[in-house]
Amino acid sequence: MTAVLTRVDAERLGFGRRFVGAVSFGSVLNPVNSSIIAIALVAIGHSFGVGAGATAWLVSVLYLTTAIGQPAMGRLADRLGPRRIYLAGSALVVAGGLIGWAAVSLGMLVVARVVIGLGTSAAYPAAMALVRRQSGRLGRPTPGRVLGMLAIMGQVSMAVGPVLGGGLMALGGWRLTFLVNVPLGLVSVALALAWLPADDPVDRREPLRVVLDAPGLALFATALTALMLFLMGLAHPRWWLLVLALLLYAALAVCELRTRAPFVDVRMLGHNHALTATYLRYGLTMLITYCFVYGWAIWLEQSAGRSAAVAGLLMMPSFATATVVSLLAARRRTVWGSLVLGSAALTVGCVLLLLVGAGAPLWALAGIGIVFGVQNGLNVTAGQAAMYAQAPADQTGVAAGLMRSSMYIGAIASASLIKLTFGGRATDHGLHVLAALLVIGSAGLLVGTLLDRTLRVG
Repeated sequence: MTAVLTRVDAERLGFGRRFVGAVSFGSVLNPVNSSIIAIALVAIGHSFGVGAGATAWLVSVLYLTTAIGQPAMGRLADRLGPRRIYLAGSALVVAGGLIGWAAVSLGMLVVARVVIGLGTSAAYPAAMALVRRQSGRLGRPTPGRVLGMLAIMGQVSMAVGPVLGGGLMALGGWRLTFLVNVPLGLVSVALALAWLPADDPVDRREPLRVVLDAPGLALFATALTALMLFLMGLAHPRWWLLVLALLLYAALAVCELRTRAPFVDVRMLGHNHALTATYLRYGLTMLITYCFVYGWAIWLEQSAGRSAAVAGLLMMPSFATATVVSLLAARRRTVWGSLVLGSAALTVGCVLLLLVGAGAPLWALAGIGIVFGVQNGLNVTAGQAAMYAQAPADQTGVAAGLMRSSMYIGAIASASLIKLTFGGRATDHGLHVLAALLVIGSAGLLVGTLLDRTLRVG
């Protein structure tokens, strides 16, 4: 059925700048909120008289909420319409920003981060579903530059987050790092209303619990929470959490196989080995990438003796390179070739970490960042393109959300792996132990990608 459009003509709009700008703007909200809080944690702790352990929950709760929220919002986008969910998510971002700005306790800030996490979870899966539906309306394939722009916006905004956070802190304190979500969310709403085609009418006979598959979502959320809590404490592993997570995932599989419209289509994933492999590959790639992003910055300050400002500047070539490479990778037609090159660059970067020491010159440190920027641009853009091609058209939203869940699992596991290898302070030895583990993981990733015949299309 052709969508009933308001204010715009989908045929005329096509994949032009207005559509791409509107569909990709919301994608900046999650990475900005993931990174902007880092600058404000110390000040927030002072305001409420709590330590680093308490304020760390402001980071963890967003990761956990987003890991659960992305596939949930993707599911709603597939069933209720991506534009509606995109708008609802943007409105939640505004609400979360206001709650955080007015917070009188750390608990209220945690609530604000949960609301922001749910809101920002809507943008990416809804955007992917919007792109898929626009492609169907126009009767032509999605241009690579459109998918590439979604990947680029995420990378650029992740780099901008700390800079924006620092500026807001200087301007008016940590409350502005929450309040900034109000104008950002309102702009997202305005762009969506003006330039995104309206959704098809919704069948309102199905209750929301059926649309969302409430039992499946509850099992998925509980299992993922148990897994992520286990990964957060790898230094002192609580094995019962891992056992609980596995049991809950088994229960989820049984439940979903018996459900007519499952939240997680276990049967589809069981038959769609290519998509399952993409999720596993992306999760491992992001685990290694986040180990570099977080571990490298810590090592630069604690072992290499660089100031926080210099450490931040040394990360910029990596983000800049990732953006440029993403633009180039979006023009490539072969996903397999980009992923092979990305895995190879990742392996080279991990080997370089094995060889570097505290006395390395600045040009060498910047060079390592550039290598990791190359792999990030290739792997993120090509991984997204692979998921888009492999996912069923009517499950694009939830498929995109599950891919982001794999990313956040990797992010949390990376933080624990850094703690495990660095101990109380980052040293050359700790970096080299971490690098050795990453070399094994990246080399395995490269071999697996080389042997994956399902990617050798297009």
